[in-house]
Amino acid sequence: MKRKVNIASIKPNPDNPRFVKDSKFKKLVKSIKEFPEMLEKRPIVVDENMVVLGGNMRLKACKSAGLFEVWIDEATGWSDEKKKEFIIKDNVGFGEWDWDILANEWSSVDLEDWGMDAWKNLDDIDASDDFELPDGDKEPFQQQTYTLADEQAEQIKNAIADCKKLEEFKFVETFGNENSNGNALYLIIMQWAEQRK
Repeated sequence: MKRKVNIASIKPNPDNPRFVKDSKFKKLVKSIKEFPEMLEKRPIVVDENMVVLGGNMRLKACKSAGLFEVWIDEATGWSDEKKKEFIIKDNVGFGEWDWDILANEWSSVDLEDWGMDAWKNLDDIDASDDFELPDGDKEPFQQQTYTLADEQAEQIKNAIADCKKLEEFKFVETFGNENSNGNALYLIIMQWAEQRK
């Protein structure tokens, strides 16, 4: 049953296997302060003893944000095994991000503010010879990563978006590549190279 309760009545789960590092925790607190309505749609899940099953970090962030009441969803009648299973499954990410859609539809600044900074940390990607593209991508394709300042990243993102609107983008040589951003970047480079001749 979903309802709003006094935050002091909720007990953090001492066996919670997840934690949030300081920088991400600050982003979570900021997100809650800026968009508290989100908490009603994503309540903290508790058992009948008000012990958190899902949302330990959100609870901690809500306290840091100065909230006195939070939304909960109470799971009653669950066995200890089901509670343990929920704790893990609630924190498992089964899906993967579509990086192409993220890059084209959202601002990198907003994504970082909302706590999604993994895609910006491209320096952490292993670029050795044994690096593999995600499933489904095969040779002769390559993935390249670069470190960019925010302003550079925005300029490149805008250039790619503009390039996709060009008539010649429909006819760009793709070499079998289905990644529209990669194809747009290739067209931009080819046009730049042509101008340099």
